[in-house]
Amino acid sequence: MENKITKNWYKVLQQEFDKPYFKSLKAKTNQAYSNHLCLPKTTEVFNAFNFCDFEQLKVVILGQDPYPTPGHAHGLCFSVTENVNPLPKSLINIFKEIKSDLNIEPPKNGNLERWAKQGVFLLNTVLTVQAGIPNSHKDFGWQFFTNEVIKTISYHKKNVVFLLWGGQAKQKIKLIDTSKHKILTSGHPSPLSANRGFWFGNKHFSQTNTYLKSKGLKEIIW
Repeated sequence: MENKITKNWYKVLQQEFDKPYFKSLKAKTNQAYSNHLCLPKTTEVFNAFNFCDFEQLKVVILGQDPYPTPGHAHGLCFSVTENVNPLPKSLINIFKEIKSDLNIEPPKNGNLERWAKQGVFLLNTVLTVQAGIPNSHKDFGWQFFTNEVIKTISYHKKNVVFLLWGGQAKQKIKLIDTSKHKILTSGHPSPLSANRGFWFGNKHFSQTNTYLKSKGLKEIIW
């Protein structure tokens, strides 16, 4: 695993990489990649950080762990590489909500790098997975690291919109200073949650842009 991240991120997270838990996490991850097909590629594990510079970050979207289907995950939560077709159902539901909320037609592919480059931090709480086995790396210790990432964003920045979808993401509210950031919650966009009425109609994308505009920040082109 290559924990190479941009200078601005490294500056605020450097001490995490030196802690015993991270060294243990790295060893477990390296062993898993040696013994099994794991996702995403080792060079893409920290893509969320490398596509969204810390200084430019305006929005945080939290996922769970990478897609376990080979060729799908590339280090950004909910995002897939350009050649994936059909799209994952959660991503289809995200695009449906954007269409309903902002009347923006779904894009031709599911690569969300375009969001990341505008300041949308697409963070999974667990950054790796064994192919075909969801949640297979959930006990490696990734949550210790990603919890610290969320706390770091909350502490060092202001006026960030946190989009927390589903029960696991909502548990992270306690890590965020609600007096200086905007938190929007809803059900998860997965079909199980969305089809029970917990996702569609949340209008998170227009609400995000309304908040950013109110703070003098550039809106996201969803």
